[in-house]
Amino acid sequence: MIRIRRAYEPAAHDGSRVILVDRLWPRGVRKTALKLDAWLKDVAPSTELRRWFGHDPEKWREFHRRYSHELERNPGALTPLLVAAAAGDVTLLYAAHDTEHNQAVVLKEFLDTMMADQVGRR
Repeated sequence: MIRIRRAYEPAAHDGSRVILVDRLWPRGVRKTALKLDAWLKDVAPSTELRRWFGHDPEKWREFHRRYSHELERNPGALTPLLVAAAAGDVTLLYAAHDTEHNQAVVLKEFLDTMMADQVGRR
């Protein structure tokens, strides 16, 4: 199972692998405060896309489309997430304030679809 959680929320201690999926480190958070298993900057939206979006909910649909396209073009960056998810639960950490309009939401949806497609092919 893949979950998402803000980096500023307390850790769940649920035994899942915790992976930061932001290109930038969360502001004001000490590196020792996050009990990370990995920081995968390459799965985050490109700097250009992140700046264009600016967490504007009115740009959400287009951001979702563009970011999904970036993920499709970079399948190698997704491999560590897919391997971790196949081995057990994964929590994707993100720093955005908006819990509904952020890259972790898109990434989780994208990974869930990929994993469902893989199961369907078996």
